[in-house]
Amino acid sequence: EKAFSRKEPLFVLSIYYPLSKWKGEQPLDDTQGFNAGRQKQVVSLIRTLFLKRFESSAHAFQGSCWRLLQKLFAWVAVHVETEREKSKLQRWKIEHGDLIGYVHEHQSELWPEDESGAESEDFVSDEMLEEVETLTRADYRVEEIIEDCYEDMNQLAKFLGLLAKVDPKKDDKLQALIAKLKKDPVLKAHKVLIFTEFAETARYLERELGAADLTGIERIDGSSTQKQRSAVIRRFSPYYNNSNSAAAAENGGEIRVLIATDVLAEGLNLQDATRLINYDLHWNPVRLMQRIGRVDRRMNPATEAAILRDHPDQLAVRGRTAFWNMLPPDELEELLRLYERVNRKTLMISRTFGIEGRKLLHPDDDFDPVKEMNEQFDGRKSSTEELRLEYETLVRDHPDLAASLPKLPLKTFTGKAHPAEGARAVFFCYRIPAPDASLVPADDGSLRWSDSAGATVWLCADLEGDRILTDPASIADLIRSRPDTARQVKLDRSRLAALRQKMDKHLTQQHLRPLQAPPGVTPVLKCWMEMS
Repeated sequence: EKAFSRKEPLFVLSIYYPLSKWKGEQPLDDTQGFNAGRQKQVVSLIRTLFLKRFESSAHAFQGSCWRLLQKLFAWVAVHVETEREKSKLQRWKIEHGDLIGYVHEHQSELWPEDESGAESEDFVSDEMLEEVETLTRADYRVEEIIEDCYEDMNQLAKFLGLLAKVDPKKDDKLQALIAKLKKDPVLKAHKVLIFTEFAETARYLERELGAADLTGIERIDGSSTQKQRSAVIRRFSPYYNNSNSAAAAENGGEIRVLIATDVLAEGLNLQDATRLINYDLHWNPVRLMQRIGRVDRRMNPATEAAILRDHPDQLAVRGRTAFWNMLPPDELEELLRLYERVNRKTLMISRTFGIEGRKLLHPDDDFDPVKEMNEQFDGRKSSTEELRLEYETLVRDHPDLAASLPKLPLKTFTGKAHPAEGARAVFFCYRIPAPDASLVPADDGSLRWSDSAGATVWLCADLEGDRILTDPASIADLIRSRPDTARQVKLDRSRLAALRQKMDKHLTQQHLRPLQAPPGVTPVLKCWMEMS
């Protein structure tokens, strides 16, 4: 509460918003103005993500605090110049010696997958110092950014001092989960899938559930290899992955409690389990539906018969799924507004796609989705609905063009005049592959990926790829064409090729890397258009 009572709540984070300390010409030009706005949004996002990690677990929040503290310290260490500045940095290290010592003692625990700096004798590694982008004092008020860094570092030191006193036995959320797993008549005897958004929370749960004498526990997160994931999936859900309990017992033992991040949130058959717990809420209700869809899927009669033949005690739980959501405490929800945001998005999905979203978060919610949607949005169609209707109208009015679509090449390129004079941009339409349960699994049992199982992504970028527009409605206004629209291609081929490579890399980092896509799986370009 104290951290949020300030004019700039939680953290200042000037190192992520350096244009707020710009000394050059004022006002900023268009490019700088755009970058300043983006930097300001990044700062706001970082603050919100810190709270989101706190909502997940104090352990995840602690990890974020350590990482940010090191980044701030590294930034200051690179930018101090005067003897007075260097002396102040040294005094800060001495004053917080206990904190820095804690890092050395617990590095393997704090960053189990991060080897960089693991053997460093200093608070920050040489690699971290080299990654700092240096700002010149001629262009930026570096002295002010340094002071902001100290303010943030002191705030983090206070948080970390409090977090060091956190006792898992007094973690109400964790203890509620343990009680549920031990006392619920189904959860204490049958399989359950526990989802969390963050790997640090997953590791925390694995450790503490084991300490609470719960057995048959396993964890999967982004650090798990595809081979490890496939093995764990077969041990947790053997029957729906062409195996059985006897085979699972021979390969490490059958898993009863699987803790997972969203690397397991879509495209997998885990129906051996009928119970699921969301230890934290994802921003996107679609992701929550995907989590639930891991156990709430179409059942195979032959597979169900095999399960009951080997496990007749499961007769009462087969064919019915149940899930629980652990919601933020009221005090944190006041700051995060997580429940409100997810709830509102759920309403939009319910209204647009006819999904019964009202049961997604809380069974006691009392609202009429259609009524609330009309009140909040005046009954207007969403931009996605408008584009869908526009497409249907085009197909109806130009059936000959619609019929020619399947005959087009796999990658289609065209161009037109940009609506704005002197502006140049390139539109890209990609498919992002996803695990495809309809395909024959690979030899190791893992699901194969296909673009048909994935999602479509639109991008519109300037020639440098620095400004990327992703809103479909805004992009549609730029690319919208008629049959008589003149084709115009003027841009240099090499620059276009370089931009395409940059978009490939951007999408891989944004979409495929978080899902730990196997090697060889890349975004699939469907069509692109230059506007010049």
